[in-house]
Amino acid sequence: MIKQAIIPLAGLGTRMLPLTSIMPKELLPINGKPNLEYILEECLDAGVKQFIFIISKKKMNIKKYFYNDIFYKKLLKKKKDKRIEKEYRKLKKYRKMIKFVYQNQPKGTGDAVLKCSNYIKGKYFLMLLPDDLIIKKNCTKEMIRLHKQKKGSVIGTKIVPKKNVSRWGILSFKKKKKNSFQITDVVEKPKLKDAKSNYAIIGRYILPKKIMNEIKKLKPGQGKEIHITDAIKNLILKNEKFYGNIFKGKYLDCGTLNGYIKSGIEISKENR
Repeated sequence: MIKQAIIPLAGLGTRMLPLTSIMPKELLPINGKPNLEYILEECLDAGVKQFIFIISKKKMNIKKYFYNDIFYKKLLKKKKDKRIEKEYRKLKKYRKMIKFVYQNQPKGTGDAVLKCSNYIKGKYFLMLLPDDLIIKKNCTKEMIRLHKQKKGSVIGTKIVPKKNVSRWGILSFKKKKKNSFQITDVVEKPKLKDAKSNYAIIGRYILPKKIMNEIKKLKPGQGKEIHITDAIKNLILKNEKFYGNIFKGKYLDCGTLNGYIKSGIEISKENR
């Protein structure tokens, strides 16, 4: 059973400026709750027991969010508020499950994952990107179910307009079934003429621990970063089985200002 989830949080969030000049994008509220907590809830509902947060020294507010005891204790001495007490208990519960790892240079998702190598206990682990929220259906649960069936790695995917493929990591595949397929290749942001499909990678992965060895061999790629997709590609070439999970939920992009605004509207509709 997969019990650990890596969540990369060290990015600067430049697409969300000016909001992210004072607050990490992962703590920006969506319908009264930080983006990050939606990710935690999805994982907990799927049986995850430990989170590894990858942050930088510039984003210590994320750690402070879970460890702000002095603030809460002073407040609760003055004001006995049941709602505040409940929120404080929830944060204390979360922090018992969180390990913080630091990535102080923006060297990509591959580099971020490699920094967690010593903390991964099982053969497989989850990685979730907090810019991508999926509501209505638990995508992590679906992926764990597919992983159990296939005994392999899993990547969350959805169809995107063909004209937009150059914005995404794109999957090639065979043996497509109703909601899944076997992945034969991964290409990061291909040109339209080079894209083998319009199934894009969404920020949900079940990866094998052995991917750490592949990451160590990589040289910086696009943007002089170490990309996790390059390590995945190399494992596929070595006949490691990867499967695409065509998730059933609704995808929300929280990584841009426009997407953030739309996400708040969609989630508020769900909670009416």
